[in-house]
Amino acid sequence: MPNTVTVSEYIITRLKQLGLEHMFAVPGDYAGPFLTTLDEEGSIARIPNINELGSGYAADGYARFRGIGAACVQYGVGTFSLLNCTAGSFVERAPVVVISASPKTSDRQLEESQSILFHHSTGHLRADQQVFANVTVASEIIDNPDTAPAQIDYALTAMLTQRRPIYLEVINDVWAAVCAAPVGKLAAATPTSDPKALAGIIDAAFQRIQAAKQPVLWAGVEIQRYGLQDALQELVDASGLPFTTTSVGKTVLDESQPAFIGTYAGPASPALTRQMMLECDCPVALGAIITDDYLDIMKASYGQMIVVNDEQARIGLQPFGRVAMGDFLTGLAARFRAAGAPPARKRPKVKPDPEPVYKDNSELTYNIFYAELSKFLVKQKLLNDMVLVLGESTSLYVFGNLMGLPRNSFVAQAAWGSLGHETGCALGVALGSGKRPFVVAGDGGFMMICQEISSLVRQRSNAVVFVMSNKGYAIEQAFVDINAFKPGQEFAAFDMLPTWDYLALAKAFGARGYRAGTVQELQKVLADVNGLTDVPALVEIVIPPHDLAPQLARLAGAPAATESREQHRLALKALTA
Repeated sequence: MPNTVTVSEYIITRLKQLGLEHMFAVPGDYAGPFLTTLDEEGSIARIPNINELGSGYAADGYARFRGIGAACVQYGVGTFSLLNCTAGSFVERAPVVVISASPKTSDRQLEESQSILFHHSTGHLRADQQVFANVTVASEIIDNPDTAPAQIDYALTAMLTQRRPIYLEVINDVWAAVCAAPVGKLAAATPTSDPKALAGIIDAAFQRIQAAKQPVLWAGVEIQRYGLQDALQELVDASGLPFTTTSVGKTVLDESQPAFIGTYAGPASPALTRQMMLECDCPVALGAIITDDYLDIMKASYGQMIVVNDEQARIGLQPFGRVAMGDFLTGLAARFRAAGAPPARKRPKVKPDPEPVYKDNSELTYNIFYAELSKFLVKQKLLNDMVLVLGESTSLYVFGNLMGLPRNSFVAQAAWGSLGHETGCALGVALGSGKRPFVVAGDGGFMMICQEISSLVRQRSNAVVFVMSNKGYAIEQAFVDINAFKPGQEFAAFDMLPTWDYLALAKAFGARGYRAGTVQELQKVLADVNGLTDVPALVEIVIPPHDLAPQLARLAGAPAATESREQHRLALKALTA
């Protein structure tokens, strides 16, 4: 390797070393020198997007499988558009590199001395960097080639260590400036535990779990982000405990194993999951992002919980300082192995949620579509070759009830919940995982990012995007006023959507367009899209505007989290009748 490189080459070399093979980009003149070098160097493929939301969502989807993603956008108008995506990556621990560029040194001097406003600038030249500091673990302006290597390495190391985004802004004339070449390779800083704190929490956790009647392991997405999936599986095997996951963390482990009791999404969970979590007297939350879907269990069980994640370690109300999550998982598994065979624990007998009853000519509903697509994926043996991508919509809580999915086969931005993420991240999921995305999008979310179908076409992806077409923000309406779903009632005007011709839209973008409103039509569409190899499919799934999925009905109509646990128990009494 030469002793010197340009700043552009330095960044590209480091990203390639970290496993990046694709960079999502929307061009801009300030970043032109970098994109030119990227294309000429050729080791990282530049993937064009239609807008910045598309590049940000795609980088997020890519990072969930590769441990790194990257998006390059224009200063100001591009970065502020990308900010929403970066916030989602920050909340859900997706390590994304945001690359931007700003006016050159002489232009910055003119802006400061003569108040000349250069294009895309707010007039405050550090505005982008300061805004991104709120949703990244490092936010750097690189204005000097001598300090560029240290700044870039610092930021990338922070990203690797904390599994969260970083922001790198390079001044336009610095891209081609010469700096020292990269030395060695970068790696995450290894978290260490205080020996006394670790021993104390392992002992206390083991004792509490052994004394509990119904302990449950509750896994979150940090298990995947920090590479702890095998360690968690060892704990499941050694302890004999049942496990569930958060919605964000669905498929952190293989869900076909007997220990899995379903994904926990509060009242939207499957019947067995709801009952077991209701009876759980010792939830063991591991790497979990606990959102307001879980207010009920937090109120009922906060003082009985074991919580270990990248920010805290506690048992009940007692905190333990400096406990690394990996050390805790390994140590607790060893403790269980030393104790011998785990005791047999009986699961409650629970009446399963009713399955939809329908015929070939039945109109589609959320749950009928869910049933048919699930059967199709199993029958065609596609589960190991695809990734289900769900948006923040009714479908998230419907498909969250799926059992039997393999590890790393489900993506949902269920914590940040930005509408449109599912379609926008599909290309990143495809390139990052090497698998075929099956996207289920709400029509409201899809309308926000529909042009990314064109990006899928451009990359010859065979992703399938199902749009649940009910002409309204159903999940929004359910929380605003669930009574609007009753016969004769109407959605609020602000929750209504325009009518789109999805077949014409697919044609305009170069995708294959389909429409299904009955079971028979859906079965034919599924057979057709199964054979596509180099073109995406856009499928309109026509469902009645007032179809209220029971999962969403339970969630939106659940007792308030301030009510007692006994009221929750009474609400679920029918499950065990």
